[in-house]
Amino acid sequence: MTSPLANTSPLDTYRSDRAYLGADHARNERRTWLVVAICVVTMAVQVGGGIWVHSMALIANGLHLAAHIVVLGAAAGAYGISRTYARDPRLAFGTGKLGYLVGFANGVILAITGALIGIESLQRLLKPEVVAYSGALELAAFALAVNLVCVWLLKPRAQAGPDADGDPNLSAAHLHLSADAVVSGLALLSLLAGKIWHFSWADPLAAVVGAVLVGHFAWRLLLRTGAALLDAIPSQGLMTEIRHRLEVDGTEVIDLHVWRLGPGHLAAIIVLGATTPEAPTAYRKRLDGLSGLSHITIEVRRAGET
Repeated sequence: MTSPLANTSPLDTYRSDRAYLGADHARNERRTWLVVAICVVTMAVQVGGGIWVHSMALIANGLHLAAHIVVLGAAAGAYGISRTYARDPRLAFGTGKLGYLVGFANGVILAITGALIGIESLQRLLKPEVVAYSGALELAAFALAVNLVCVWLLKPRAQAGPDADGDPNLSAAHLHLSADAVVSGLALLSLLAGKIWHFSWADPLAAVVGAVLVGHFAWRLLLRTGAALLDAIPSQGLMTEIRHRLEVDGTEVIDLHVWRLGPGHLAAIIVLGATTPEAPTAYRKRLDGLSGLSHITIEVRRAGET
């Protein structure tokens, strides 16, 4: 008698292309490069204008944009590398996780930035310096306007399904710019308070608050991307649903692992025990319709086998 497990197709070809990139990969890559271009032009205008009018504040803010350009350039480059090597046979699960790696690095940079802002702000709070409010107000307003445009361009689309984590690379760039927009907004308010009510402490205090918020953003980003890089379980609800669909007619889920392969793509390795085993394709059929489950490997054992 032929075994029901014989002559079955290999289940690790569930996706033949092995490209686990996000659905909005091309869109996000274009928008990230557009934001890089905006930052480069803005930096050139500020540095050139600062040299023209002898404003150190303009030059300093323009050079500050260089940090954004490096971070955003890395994010944009990651999209290109992921796309180029998505089907490289040397990579077992493609390049979907490259965005998580770049996002984690972005979180580290964001945390360092927050710490540096906090240290400098505390020093200024203890020893306030004279602020040239007129020039600083225009500078802060301009920086906020540019940040808001870039934040809008990089706003991630809402995701559905058990893995609604979205594109971590885009989210990291968006969070980085959002943090900078918050700092710029606080700076603008504090400068207005200093100019109108002569609160010399308002500017460094706003920067301290901004540093705390930047640190919070960085922590969230590190937790999210770090969990994906360490293959943390992406969804307990999905784990429960897989067990619910498979554990019928005496079938038992002996072992179950689910992890992320890339934005919107999950993998699962499942070991089943059954008194009367069916072909693995029959069990895979039970999982049809589970959103985001892109790669499945199933092993079936007879009950009592080790």
